[in-house]
Order: sequence, then C-alpha cells, then structure tokens
Amino acid sequence: MKRATWLGVVFLAGCTLAAAEKGSRTVKAELRNAQGQPVGTATLKQVNNGVRISLSLSNLPAGTHAFHIHAVGKCDPPDFKTAGGHFNPEKKKHGLKNPEGPHAGDMPNITVGKDGKGKGSVLNTRVTLGEGVNSLFHEGGTALVIHEKADDEMSDPAGNAGSRIACGVIEKAK
Repeated sequence: MKRATWLGVVFLAGCTLAAAEKGSRTVKAELRNAQGQPVGTATLKQVNNGVRISLSLSNLPAGTHAFHIHAVGKCDPPDFKTAGGHFNPEKKKHGLKNPEGPHAGDMPNITVGKDGKGKGSVLNTRVTLGEGVNSLFHEGGTALVIHEKADDEMSDPAGNAGSRIACGVIEKAK
C-alpha cells in the first residue's frame, strides 16, 4: 500500500483527544465541525514505528483535503489559526515529496466520498505519544487540522492547501 485512501469528509473542530485510561498509549477524539456538531472520531495509537491515526467520519463534504498535525493545541474557530503552523520540531521544509522535508506533522491527503462518510488510517513515523522532541504532548500541545484543498506535498509552508476548515486538539487524559 503506497498511500492511505480515505473515503468520507473530514471536518475536525474543537476536538479533544483524551487517553481512555491513565498511562494509555492510545488517545481518542470526538471530531466536531466549526459549528460544534460531531462528525466522527479519531484514534491515535502508539505503535512500534510511530503513531497510527485512524478516522471514522460522517456528515462531511466530499473532496480531497490536506490533513496535518499543527504545533499548538488550540482550535479557535472559525479560522483555527490558533493551532499555529505544522508540527515541525526538526525545522524541515514542508511536504512528503520535498527532499528537504517533511515536517513531522505532514501526512497524506484524505479523500472523502460523495456520501460524506469515510474510514481511514495513516501511520506517521515522525511523531510519538511518548517523550522527546517529536512528542505530540509537548508544552502547548498539538492539534489535527483539515484544510479546504489537497496538499501539493511540496510547497512550503503548507502545500497550497488553502484555508483551515477543521481542527482538533490532541491532549492527554487529565
């Protein structure tokens, strides 16, 4: 499998990822759109070679959208700019196809079906739910962001992906 294929639309707004139990290596999220309506769930699980992010979605517009991890755990609508830029602790260039990249938060585009539903999974080998510079639980947190258009996987800083249309904060259980 060369690339994850996503069927369904992704809108993440005001999402919180919380560990199911203390010390868990898995966090779950209720995904919400900019109006606060639930549109699905995300599960992030630490695996041997990175973090597997799985989505189950509904009630979202069809199309191809950029999907990134952003550097700040804030998701203030409507533009979600509070999430900052892409998570990039190693100071690389943007894009999965960029020879000077990618950012740790760069991930494959997601393709959503005409029915607005979808399921998909991607493995991000550049991040961890554990300790260290690439931890998604660094000071200030991180967020998942969906953009209005596809990522060209090359252009710095965000792949010409357009506006941020959805966002979800990644955080540990309290």
